[in-house]
Amino acid sequence: MSSHPLHSFFWPESIAVLGASPDLHRIRGRLLHQLRENGFPGRILPINPSYTDIGGLPCFASIGAVGGPIDLALIAIPAVGVVAAVEECARTGVKNTLIIASGFAEEGGSAGSMQDDLISITKQYGIRACGPNCEGYFNALGQVATTFSPTVETRPDPDAVLVSGRRIGVIAQSGGIGFALFNRGKAAGLGFSYVISTGNEADLGMAEFLDYMIEDEHTQAVMLFCEAVRNGPGFVAALDKARRLGKPVIAIKVGQSDAGTRATASHTASLSGSHAAYRAIFERYGVIEAEDADEAIAIAGVILTCPPPKGRRVGIVTVSGGGGAWMADTLTQHGLIVPRLSAETQASLRPLMPSYGAAANPVDVTAQGTQTGPAMMTVMEHLAESDEIDMLVLVTSLASTTRASLDADRIQAVAARCGKPMTVWTYTLPSAFGRAAAAGCGLFVHSDLRGCGLALARLAGYADALTRPLPDPFEAVSGALYPGLPRIVPEYLAKQVLAAWLPESRERLVTSAEAAADAAAILGFPVALKVQSPDLPHKTEAGGVRLNLTDRTAVALAYEAMLEAVARHRPDAGIDGVLVQRMAPKGHELIIGMENDPTFGPIIMVGLGGVAVELFADVVHAPAPIDEPGAERMIRALTSSRLLTGFRGAQPIDLAPVARLIASLSRAALTVRDQVASFELNPVIVHADGSGLTVADALLTLHA
Repeated sequence: MSSHPLHSFFWPESIAVLGASPDLHRIRGRLLHQLRENGFPGRILPINPSYTDIGGLPCFASIGAVGGPIDLALIAIPAVGVVAAVEECARTGVKNTLIIASGFAEEGGSAGSMQDDLISITKQYGIRACGPNCEGYFNALGQVATTFSPTVETRPDPDAVLVSGRRIGVIAQSGGIGFALFNRGKAAGLGFSYVISTGNEADLGMAEFLDYMIEDEHTQAVMLFCEAVRNGPGFVAALDKARRLGKPVIAIKVGQSDAGTRATASHTASLSGSHAAYRAIFERYGVIEAEDADEAIAIAGVILTCPPPKGRRVGIVTVSGGGGAWMADTLTQHGLIVPRLSAETQASLRPLMPSYGAAANPVDVTAQGTQTGPAMMTVMEHLAESDEIDMLVLVTSLASTTRASLDADRIQAVAARCGKPMTVWTYTLPSAFGRAAAAGCGLFVHSDLRGCGLALARLAGYADALTRPLPDPFEAVSGALYPGLPRIVPEYLAKQVLAAWLPESRERLVTSAEAAADAAAILGFPVALKVQSPDLPHKTEAGGVRLNLTDRTAVALAYEAMLEAVARHRPDAGIDGVLVQRMAPKGHELIIGMENDPTFGPIIMVGLGGVAVELFADVVHAPAPIDEPGAERMIRALTSSRLLTGFRGAQPIDLAPVARLIASLSRAALTVRDQVASFELNPVIVHADGSGLTVADALLTLHA
């Protein structure tokens, strides 16, 4: 028996239904009905003072009248009575509650205060609560249906064949979508452990349920439908556990960032919205992201039936030349490799199929080959043993209701022996017989070509993620380290705040034209002048930047002209002074920024820099901390990274100094996280001559 605190929630021996009703047209009536119809093996305790009996079950006037232990209380009464009901449950020793009732924080206004009262009760008594405003859960193995979803009304098909004995759990912040994923997956032959709707998550939420399923022996993978994580640290801890245990997590994340609609002072803020933070967390911990339900089911199909591949090379065995070519195109488009087989391998395959077949990869055994003998199976066995491929796709038709070119014993033996992922794409719609034949082989059936290519690519990406070591944890002392700063911190002060993590800069702050000329002479020409003001985060737009000034006279004239331009643009701007900087050598411009995400903390952004960063949006994100190998992977993940690594014969630059700076700034982000909402270094000029880098500008924003 599991020792997890939520075991009695998912495997209750007794369930009370508060508000139980004999009326099947009402949710409270359907809850009781579906709990019984699905064969719950424990005690069912209807609670409603209006009845003494419901469907042959004794009905109690109150939870206190039951006597004896109660593991779970389903609460389906009007919202106004829920808080009192939960408190009564707590006083009588109920361990867990599941609150179906709606009308809480999702409505706003005074309804939100009821949810606050509910949270207070759970904290005071230690009783756990799922919901409110949820659709309950289904424990498929324990026959526990605490939901009114119609997807659990149907009886299991005794003739249905699961593609694998491995099962997936579903956690959804939308009950309808969670049970829809269950419905679609069941039709595709997937086995499920639990499906749970989390509702408003006043107490228990996605993080807690994910932790349970990661530890659960009945669950080999987890699927999330996620709107917003409320417990960021708990969620990340569960993902870290999943990664360590090799238990895949598939996530559909909905809800777009509000970054495009809020006023932002920096490029980092506009390019690092909440979805970027989720994706950064997903990538670090190997979460497999899906865009829609069909993708999620396709990915789940290969996750439950295939081991992680050792590479991205795919072998295709097909009975249709066109189908094989189409599959090859699709796999290639999704970043996989369809290698041309060696001459030796091709020579070994040709005797196994008709003379008019093709052995290069795709290996086309032709439809005639399947009629004259089990050519597909024989070729599959030989190709699976080849060290030239890492995955195998069978392309065939599963439309027939009487025969299929799949031999379960041979496929299962090969899969066990070679340890490589195998799946099948049917270019015709599969019959029930065809699906059952494939399931008997342990093969997930893809009828969607794109879904097959994407699922295998995601499987390969998951395998890659498992091989990447996580950075060492960095626990910095954080607090209000720099009192008295303006909310928008200008460049010269921003660099002072971050000085311990930045390379030494050659610059001086001045307040007169003469002082600017003197500073330039000391620093060395050419120089740049930049106005410093908390009211002007975008200096260029205000006319507050002058570049490539080559003598004292040019510096003095530029100083006066620049301040006049700034005054015309923003007469009320407070001016702290003008920063005189030695011009950096020519090079490539990058942006390095941080956005302190309210859920996950500091998220580092790296991208193509300069004024066009938002135009091209060539950026990548990762959560802090980041080590130097991780920082270099971020740089190489940029589309524009080829400019740094020798595009069209250009001299490649040393990425190590940039990687060191990114890693250093990730530690800075954790150190100042309590005070700093975001910072941005843009541009960071990576010198083309190999002499290092220059932080040419900086901006820092404090928490409101």
